[in-house]
Amino acid sequence: MTQSLKLSPLIERFFTHRLVHQRNVSPHTLASYRDTFRLFFRFAHSTLHVAPSNLRLADLDAPLIVAFLDDLEGNRSVSIATRNLRLSAIRTFFRYVAFEEPAYSAQVQRILAIPGKLHGKREVHFLSRPEIDAILAGPDKATWLGRRDYALLLLAVQTGLRISELTSLERESIKLGTGAHVFCLGKGRKERRTPLTKHARSVLETWLKEPPRRGSSALFPNLHGEHLSSDAIQSLLAKYTKIAQQQCPSLHKKRVTPHVLRHSAAMELLQAGVDITVIALWLGHESIQTTQVYLHAHIDLKIAALAKLRPLEPPEATRFVPEDQLLAFLDRL
Repeated sequence: MTQSLKLSPLIERFFTHRLVHQRNVSPHTLASYRDTFRLFFRFAHSTLHVAPSNLRLADLDAPLIVAFLDDLEGNRSVSIATRNLRLSAIRTFFRYVAFEEPAYSAQVQRILAIPGKLHGKREVHFLSRPEIDAILAGPDKATWLGRRDYALLLLAVQTGLRISELTSLERESIKLGTGAHVFCLGKGRKERRTPLTKHARSVLETWLKEPPRRGSSALFPNLHGEHLSSDAIQSLLAKYTKIAQQQCPSLHKKRVTPHVLRHSAAMELLQAGVDITVIALWLGHESIQTTQVYLHAHIDLKIAALAKLRPLEPPEATRFVPEDQLLAFLDRL
């Protein structure tokens, strides 16, 4: 094995050739991998006292990676799910290394053998219809910002789009007329078309008549005509949730995020009797198992199922009747 093999050319080829050219990963996946290696190389720098550009492939051994993952949990307080996500990105890189530099196969195998951590499933949080209505009542529709925010929140809670999908929407993403829907490029570059309710269609139709901000093509631009960032959407949702708490006290006990709006959309569909496989398609889930968490979280469905069962009641007391002696004799044979 050549101990002098530099790491930086491998990393550059991994991102530009393997991820972008060969796999054509989405910008979100690319950003996730980028963030993982930024954190990892900074940790390696502080541990090995070697600048990232001077690291050698042999420096990245299994003990260093385990120490990095432990540091994420211990010092950065990341969740186990995030820890496993970082480990997955590192594993993908070393699978690439196995093909490019087979002389390092022993090192690669030890790294690929690092196990992910098991973790419990988090409870799915969602909003009730009164809570949704209270938040939607917050924007001031007499202003441009209020009309934008109302249209955005209504679309989010009706379609269940991810925040990354909301931020990337263009004006042309909304298709009105017969079969009105919103088109988006979702996770894993999957195209998805989500139908719009009559009310959402009407609101978006009105919104699209607003003059584009500085000629922007963004469906929900900021004051400068640029796409809203994820932080901006989280901030405006927090603002309207705080306003809604005055009329809906139950919101004080809930942490409302854009993903909670996505969960709420799924629960609305489930409560309306929509099949779980259709909800999986609606949300853009890769596997129906991901969607089944909503079945576990919806207590009303469980109560309804319980009501259909025959209650387990003790049998009525009956008078003891001794067994027939002849039948008892035959049973003993």
